[in-house]
Amino acid sequence: MAAWLGLVRCELYVPGARSLKDKRRAVKSLVDKMHARFRVSVAETGLHDLHQRAEISIAAVAGSEGDVEHLMDSLRAMADDLSEALIAHWDSQILQAEA
Repeated sequence: MAAWLGLVRCELYVPGARSLKDKRRAVKSLVDKMHARFRVSVAETGLHDLHQRAEISIAAVAGSEGDVEHLMDSLRAMADDLSEALIAHWDSQILQAEA
């Protein structure tokens, strides 16, 4: 039986952030929304010291490649709809793991 893994590295630009606190508030909101809605693993993984840029990484597992593709598309759509941040870079991969 195969499992499919989706991985994303996303760089965000947060133009309204005037401090690290402002940035963290916007990033935490997105991380919490993605986790709550899609039950994926998501965390801020880089660019911690910059107040208008952030990096988040997302991981998800599903039983079929199509399910992972659909999930990745939904995650990207959610990120595209953000009002407080813009996507500067989106790198996604889908991997197959044999069990």
